[in-house]
Amino acid sequence: MQTAIQFLNENDAAAFEPAPAYDGPMVDRFGRAINYLRISLTDACNLRCVYCMPEHMTFRPRDELLHGHEILAIVRASAELGTTKIRLTGGEPTIRPGIVEMVRSIASVPGISQVAMTTNGLLLAELAEPLARAGLRGLNVSIDTLDPVKFKRITR
Repeated sequence: MQTAIQFLNENDAAAFEPAPAYDGPMVDRFGRAINYLRISLTDACNLRCVYCMPEHMTFRPRDELLHGHEILAIVRASAELGTTKIRLTGGEPTIRPGIVEMVRSIASVPGISQVAMTTNGLLLAELAEPLARAGLRGLNVSIDTLDPVKFKRITR
């Protein structure tokens, strides 16, 4: 299968006109400003609920995940286009190595006013305070059931 780069190289990429530089806020198809960005930090999870992850799912190798500096570059570029809010998701974002420092780095990007996270909450006892000190300002905790029998059925 031919990659886009191979295609362009083989078909005189110099003949293609580059897209004009975009200057202004991102907008959706209804003309509303897009001011948030959701970033999935990992596809791995410490619960692996059956509705979210197939039983034999293979996770992406760690070296295929975006590195911290790549995530920060995306956040900076997005902030320049009007993004003010970042939501960190997964998989389970709290199992990503260096999560506290990542939150700190994202929260310090000029223009970013809120960093939030969606989590299953299992690691919050040890991470809530460091994440808050790092700049996490919003938290959604996914609770699928309060019934221990159902919980055991849907998690692995």
